[in-house]
Parts: sequence; structure tokens; C-alpha cells
Amino acid sequence: MSNIKKVIKDKKTDLNPVWIMRQAGRYLPEFREIRKKNTDFIKLCLNSSLSAEITLQPLKRFDLDAAIIFSDILILPYGLKQKVEFKKNVGPILGDLNLDQAFEVTENDFIERVDPVYKTINLVRNNNLTKNKSTIGFVGAPWTLLVYILNKQSPKIKLKENFFKDFSSIEKTLKIIDKFLKVHIKNQIDSGAEIIQIFDSWAGLLEDKDYDFYIFNPTCSLVEFTKSLNVPVICFPRGIKDYKKYCEIVKPDAICIDYEVDPIKIEKEIKIPVQGGMDPKVLLTDKENLKREAIKYLDIFKDHPYIFNLGHGILPETDPSMMDYLVKTIKDY
Repeated sequence: MSNIKKVIKDKKTDLNPVWIMRQAGRYLPEFREIRKKNTDFIKLCLNSSLSAEITLQPLKRFDLDAAIIFSDILILPYGLKQKVEFKKNVGPILGDLNLDQAFEVTENDFIERVDPVYKTINLVRNNNLTKNKSTIGFVGAPWTLLVYILNKQSPKIKLKENFFKDFSSIEKTLKIIDKFLKVHIKNQIDSGAEIIQIFDSWAGLLEDKDYDFYIFNPTCSLVEFTKSLNVPVICFPRGIKDYKKYCEIVKPDAICIDYEVDPIKIEKEIKIPVQGGMDPKVLLTDKENLKREAIKYLDIFKDHPYIFNLGHGILPETDPSMMDYLVKTIKDY
């Protein structure tokens, strides 16, 4: 059993496993070389051999405890035949989703469109580099996917003023998302993913009164489904105001925290294993500061089941030597 699974399942507190969100990606020169020749991001995610190679790149460099599959949460709308493209310096741009057509998409249609993702997982899982390590699959949370599907771009740019107006479309879209996220989760697990992480990147956009409908209920549905397949599930509701309440209602096996929350409060209030927390910008400072910040988190959670990670994805301008220093600091703790 990998160290991450020992922390999640056996509540071990003496292991300090580490993996980093977006560890396979833009800060590595070897990734940038591949990306230069593969300008269509979704096509790259659907190239099994290249995606597997990218997934394994950080494991060749650093003593990490997991491989997280190189893919994207927007593989789901792509599987539903919604146009998805990534524009430089803008981010994802999506086409219209015809709800009637989306209801007609069969499980087989969906699997056929995104099957290369499952082949990637299989390639990664069967590679020597992942021996005794966790292979992590992931999905976007229903709320975050709803935002992308209906808003058709990152809400960082703008959330449409009338976003919540067509409630009927919202309900229908959430039903479709729930159905196909379960298909996607099951196929990732069948292909070798041993842990699933649910990314709710835009949880922070909502007010408390909207949590039940948009976050708690739909995420609970996915967590229960994943648990029924005997696979642990980590949730990352980035920007949510009350992590304690989230854990009590959604009941993930582990909770990933963002860098804006107080880790001391989290350690006191939350009983389940915790992951993450450190601000990715710390990696842009110096080694002394990086070591101090990393050890701060390790000290706070030393008697709590804890997986070291950042409070968001690693930034593209990060120097790989700083990542190396971070991993060694954690392993030497």
C-alpha cells in the first residue's frame, strides 16, 4: 500500500507523503518542449503515450509519492460533445452545449471520446516509476463544471450576470454532469486509478445559502459513488468558507485545503486526513523561506494524518530546483 493510502485509510501520522497539484506541467522544461510541438491542449490530453510521459516526468526528477494523471477537468464537457479549446493568455473557451443532444449522448459515446485518458492511466499504473506510489485520477466537481459549461469561459474573466436565471437548464445540466462524472470516475478506477480527487476550483464564488444545492448535494453523490467502488476520494473545495461543515456533510476520505485558510484552525476542527495548504508563491521566494513555510505545515499537522501539497497548483514560473528542495525538505523532516 502506498504511503498516501496509508495516511488516508490507516490514519498514519508519521509518513509525510508528498505530491503537488499540477506537478506534471508548465514549470518543467521537458513538458514545455512537448507542449511547443502540441499546441492543441485537448488533443494533447487525448494522446495517451504523451500524456503518460508527461505524467511520469516529475517522478523522474523528484521523490514524489503519487502520479496525478495529466488530463483536464474539461475532458467531461468534451466527452459530451461540447467544443473545448484553450486560448493562450485567456484560458478555456467552450462552445454551446445543446442540452437535448447532451441527453442523447450514451455512455459508450462518452467513453469512446475520452478513452485515451483511461489508456494513459493504464500506462502510468503499469510503469516501474509508480511502483509503491499512488496513481491519482480526478474530476471537476459538479458546480465547477456547471460554471464552465454554462459560462463558456473561466469566471475569473467574468461570470455572466444572468448565470442563475435559467434554473431549468441548471437542473438538467447538473443531472447530465452527475451521470457522466460517475462514468468517468468508474472508468478511471477500472484503468488503475487508486485515488480520485474532486476539484471544486470555483467553490469560492458561491454564498453559503447556495452550498446545499450547488456544492454539498451534487458532491455527496460523487463521494458516495466513489466510496462504493472501494476507492478513497479527496475533495478540494477551493475558497469555501467553512471546511468543517463541508467535511461533515460531504464526508470525503481526505480534504485538500487552500492557502487562504488557517491551518491551525483546520487541524483543530477537522478529524479526517488533511492535504495541502502551502501557498504556491512560496516556491518563488528563496530556500530559507521555503523550508520555513514547509516545516510550518509539517509541524502543525505532525499528529494529524497529513499529505503535503500546495493550496493550489504549482505556478508555471517555478524553478524545478525549488521543487526539488521542497520535496527533499519534506522527506528529511
